[in-house]
Amino acid sequence: MTDFQDRRTMMVDTQVRPNDVTKYNVIAAMLAVPREDFVPESRRDVAYVGENIELGHGRVLLEPRTLAKMIDTLDVQPGDLVLDIGTGLGYSAAVLGQLAQAVVALEEDADLAAAATRNLAAWGADNVAVVQGALAQGHAAQAPYDAILVGGGAQVFPDTIAGQLAEGGRIIALFREGALGVARLGIKLDGAITWRYAFNAIAPVLPGFAQRPEFSL
Repeated sequence: MTDFQDRRTMMVDTQVRPNDVTKYNVIAAMLAVPREDFVPESRRDVAYVGENIELGHGRVLLEPRTLAKMIDTLDVQPGDLVLDIGTGLGYSAAVLGQLAQAVVALEEDADLAAAATRNLAAWGADNVAVVQGALAQGHAAQAPYDAILVGGGAQVFPDTIAGQLAEGGRIIALFREGALGVARLGIKLDGAITWRYAFNAIAPVLPGFAQRPEFSL
């Protein structure tokens, strides 16, 4: 039988800590949440590898290093309301739920949303609510959010989501720049988001976050 606890500790020691993830609460959350319970059954044995894991439906679970660095950079506080865009099977929401007061986990795909609801309930994440809806529309019903995590790639950033971030709030996303990717942290001040470089990372572009093709006559 696989000892997932040992694998989880090794994941943190070899993938998370060495990559400038320094906040104790983030490390503790990554150690606490059983990643193997938030991947497809057929992928449980590779839940702790240092790469994205296919979830089906064209979606992935971000590699531990990237997700941990995004959450560390986002600087989630105990009183925060967080929007987790593209929660997949619920892993990112479970980790965020260890840090924040409450998490809204947004998922567009009906099958993934249903599975995330089951997974989070089984884990006991009673401060996380899964909602189904278009990722690029966010979830205005619970806005404004103190922090927003976009759990995938983005070529464009929807104004709708920017409008759901509270004044002084933080948002992190993985911007695709051709074949490369850059994680940027945004801070909302005076109604506008100012972005700064955080680190290099790449992920598949989420539905609704792709650049529309330009047509010319």
